[in-house]
Amino acid sequence: MEKSVLMGGFGGQGVQTCGKLLIYAANEEDKIATFYSQYGGAMRGGTSNCTVITSDEEIGAPNKKIVDYVVAFNIPSFKKFEERVAVGGTMIVNSTLISEDMYTRKDINYVGVPATQISQDLGSPKVLNVVILGFFCEYSGMVEPKVAQEVVLKQFAKKPQFIEMNTRAFETGVAEAKKAKKAKK
Repeated sequence: MEKSVLMGGFGGQGVQTCGKLLIYAANEEDKIATFYSQYGGAMRGGTSNCTVITSDEEIGAPNKKIVDYVVAFNIPSFKKFEERVAVGGTMIVNSTLISEDMYTRKDINYVGVPATQISQDLGSPKVLNVVILGFFCEYSGMVEPKVAQEVVLKQFAKKPQFIEMNTRAFETGVAEAKKAKKAKK
């Protein structure tokens, strides 16, 4: 089954890394996967987004106009990509920055994760993307959270000083997703 996600934020928030970690996890699960990346001219603070598609069958194109999920790391990405969520799809928002009164569509699901606040509570804004990755994997089922967490640990193996914080960030994201799924029922 094909699933697609568009992740968007500012350069420096780890959007591209989040998408790459997701694609590596999909590869570990022997899924067919594509990664399509776009970013603006500024390295830090400019626009950054990526689209990941996973499937059990061949994928026709690496990018889609309408996706199953959008993950908005910030307000500009929320405003720009809200229209790209498929009817019945889900928009996952960084609720530290994006409030419910900004939601405009009645035909999609919205779910928030206070990712910026969580990363600050953990001691580093740099783990924002790992919090979101843990949340997304658990909430969407696009890849198994356990597989994605192993990928995170493998990718950060050369920086052992960050392993504990990234582990806590990922696990906190997963726990937040479990709460969100329970509240949805």
